[in-house]
Amino acid sequence: MFIREILVSPSRVRGVGPATAKLLENLGLHTVGDILSFWPREWEDRTVRTPLADYAHHQKINTVATVVAHDWFGFGRMRTLKLVIRDDKGTIAELACFNRPFLEKSFPVDTRVAVYGSFNSKYGAIQSSAFEIEREDASPARVLPVYSLTAGLSQTQMRKIVQNALADYGRGIDSELPESVRRTHGIPSKQEILARMHAPATLADARMAHDALVFEELFLFEYAIGQRSLERRGRLPDFATQNATQNATGSSAGTGTDRVAPPVPLSPRQQALLDRLPFQLTADQLASLDDINRDLSEGAVMARLLQGDVGSGKTLIAFLSCLAVVDAGGQCALLAPTELLARQHAENAARLLEPVGVRLAFLTGAIGSSGRTQLLHELKAGNIDIVIGTHALFSNGVSYRNLKLAVIDEQHRFGVLQRSAILDKGVECSPDRLPPHLLMMSATPIPRTLALSVFGDLDVSVIRTMPPGRKPVITHLAAHGNERKVYDFIARELAAGHQAYFVYPLIEDTDNASLKSAQTMYEELTTGIFPGTPAALIHSRIPEDEQRAVMERFRSGEIRILVATSVVEVGVDVANATCMVIEHADRFGLSALHQLRGRVGRGELQSWCFLVYSKNLTEDGKARLRVMHETTDGFLIAEEDLRIRGPGDIGGIQQSGYIAFNLADPVRDAAILETARYAAFTFLLEENKPL
Repeated sequence: MFIREILVSPSRVRGVGPATAKLLENLGLHTVGDILSFWPREWEDRTVRTPLADYAHHQKINTVATVVAHDWFGFGRMRTLKLVIRDDKGTIAELACFNRPFLEKSFPVDTRVAVYGSFNSKYGAIQSSAFEIEREDASPARVLPVYSLTAGLSQTQMRKIVQNALADYGRGIDSELPESVRRTHGIPSKQEILARMHAPATLADARMAHDALVFEELFLFEYAIGQRSLERRGRLPDFATQNATQNATGSSAGTGTDRVAPPVPLSPRQQALLDRLPFQLTADQLASLDDINRDLSEGAVMARLLQGDVGSGKTLIAFLSCLAVVDAGGQCALLAPTELLARQHAENAARLLEPVGVRLAFLTGAIGSSGRTQLLHELKAGNIDIVIGTHALFSNGVSYRNLKLAVIDEQHRFGVLQRSAILDKGVECSPDRLPPHLLMMSATPIPRTLALSVFGDLDVSVIRTMPPGRKPVITHLAAHGNERKVYDFIARELAAGHQAYFVYPLIEDTDNASLKSAQTMYEELTTGIFPGTPAALIHSRIPEDEQRAVMERFRSGEIRILVATSVVEVGVDVANATCMVIEHADRFGLSALHQLRGRVGRGELQSWCFLVYSKNLTEDGKARLRVMHETTDGFLIAEEDLRIRGPGDIGGIQQSGYIAFNLADPVRDAAILETARYAAFTFLLEENKPL
């Protein structure tokens, strides 16, 4: 029997009456199985005694002492007992017994006691009002579980309830893990795990049981991921390759030399495009392209995440992937989150792909009805090879002739339902009702722990190396009040013929006078700081056609200064722009800061990023700026972002269907996650081995 199958009412447990059962319900404990799997949030180690004199160095003190006096303070109903104790080192402390006058008789003078609690110095004495006290002979050295409780329940009560449930119902409980997996990885029986979680002999026992439960939880999660992949694609994600080629930061080795199989031959249009390029692909680009070509040639449906740092050349690999599908007679849809980014992709595709015989189309909600009708007719007739656009690609009325590949750029900006909607378009036009191949791209590097959990059913290709000739962006920090030095530096770059971005967190002024806005600073920059220098303002409230015109003028060099909000975070590629100034940088997340910095350094010119920060920085704000100053490696930045903010706060995780684990934490338990994933996929391979 599994724990979840013990459906007996808590009222059957000794010590649980109607009132206590109601309190347990408030904790979500509706069955005895719920009680047994109500895991402690921490443990108190009362096997180690600490002298009272060390109170300042410990959050809690666990000591033995002698009651040397009783005292009272206050008057009337406020009269309160004070127990005075002295430990074996001779240190005196006072215990303020609020609402516990009965302790006077329970612990008379000269009684030996065990005390556990928080102590501080007050009125010249060591004191505690939050403590537990027992007779020393009734308080053996032990490790006690600490549970998350509700009003009306004490730790002592909860411990007794759990122990009674264990005694009456804790025998014969089966592990959720397959027996072979449990033996291979040294996981104890579920009965032993329960005992060590709720009544450990040592802290090491408790941690071992905790890790065993984390492994079980992550194994079952990864097993479900593997099953879903088998059902959808007929195979597991390439976990062996990922284990071999990725390091602790989630990035690839970047050499491609560890590949045993020969590269998959390029398709005719792929070869034609590579022949036209004035540069060679990097090793990581070639390795990623080969991953994709191999997927496309194997017959199973591809589901791959292509991630790389800003400017690493992911879009070119996406274009090359589309060419393989077009050469095989299929259609491709490239989905971008904004019209600005979609249009840039379309312009680059026209420049690169039309010369090799590809029929392109650009589709957004802004296209007029007459042009849209003709475009949709050609798309359904199969006369368009690659369509690039925004959410319009999966809107009602859009049909494809033979959609075989969906490419989703900036995948974290799309929800699960939106990604499913574009795949459904491929199912609708497939005679076999099969989904199209899926290639998701992320310019925000995804930490390895999240790649194995949130995106665990995808194969992962990583482009870490940058195109040759690129110089790392130099990042400077500047406190508010020192902007003049930044402006002087920008002036010299402008005089050298280069361009600059100025980014602000707000579009217009608000009640918070301490924050600068893009509109106000546009006026100040153009009239007072850089008069006569061509400049423009861009933000999300400006119509998209005007945004497009502004960006084209900036790209051509007609505009020298672009004042913006974070709307320029993606989709802007101007090699002549060498300076990025981000004011109130402490108001931006690490991912946004890294993306914004990536707007410069797009060519061979040395570029700079200036992070101007406010006074009174929070600790998280300091940590973010320190990371940005110390590294330009997007993968390291992603790991630090995850460490600082936690997985639940990383952009796009909720939309990605991030699961809320019970005990497991993909960041803290990264090593267990890798082991559990390997164990789950290995077990699935054995289960599905042909007879």
